[in-house]
Amino acid sequence: MTTVTMRAVEYPADHLTMTGYLALPAGTGRRPAVLIGPEGMGPSHVERRRAEALAELGYVALAFDLHGGRYLSDPEEMLARCMPLLADPARMRGIGHAALDVLRAEPRVDPDRIAAVGYGTGGAIALELGRDGVDLRAIGTLNAVTTGRPDEAARIRCPVWAGVGSEDPIMPPAQREAFTAEMQAAGVDWRLTVYGGALHAFHHPPVDHAAPPGVGHHPRHAQRAWRDVVDLLAECVPVML
Repeated sequence: MTTVTMRAVEYPADHLTMTGYLALPAGTGRRPAVLIGPEGMGPSHVERRRAEALAELGYVALAFDLHGGRYLSDPEEMLARCMPLLADPARMRGIGHAALDVLRAEPRVDPDRIAAVGYGTGGAIALELGRDGVDLRAIGTLNAVTTGRPDEAARIRCPVWAGVGSEDPIMPPAQREAFTAEMQAAGVDWRLTVYGGALHAFHHPPVDHAAPPGVGHHPRHAQRAWRDVVDLLAECVPVML
């Protein structure tokens, strides 16, 4: 295990002061980087640990913020903020670009070798960055098979991997089909992995507060999904020490 440095970073986005978590691997040279988008609740110890784990693999990783430093544990409050956000591509892109600017400004980052990995709302933001034509090496999403405006997927310039639970009521088969049809029509290099028996946010460890219906942890698939994310990064933006 390498020595990892973690620090909080503040930056403006969506008329808020966001707090992200930046993880740096050992050493002094430039490294590929990963932008990590959190679930709709906002970043927590889960995203910080994911950033740390990627830094242990040699990546610079930034877990970005959604709610101005707040973690929205109340499902109604979370949905009241996230649903309008998910309906507004310009806002999602603004949040994503602001975090990407922070990541690119880090001297340890190779600005030509950045990937985005997002979960739920954070995954939708990662996809919107792709639809906005951002130069990313890979986009990985879990529970975020969202669709965009006509023809914008053609701006995606990298492979896209999406994972979803087969029993996810928020991302049902019709939504998956619409997503894959959009990617295919746009000529994107895409993959979809369906995890049998898994609900929405199956990759997120159990929480000690109320969760929306259809949400549930699946330990075995959570481990598989993490391996799938790491494999995507190893393929598209490998660490070369």
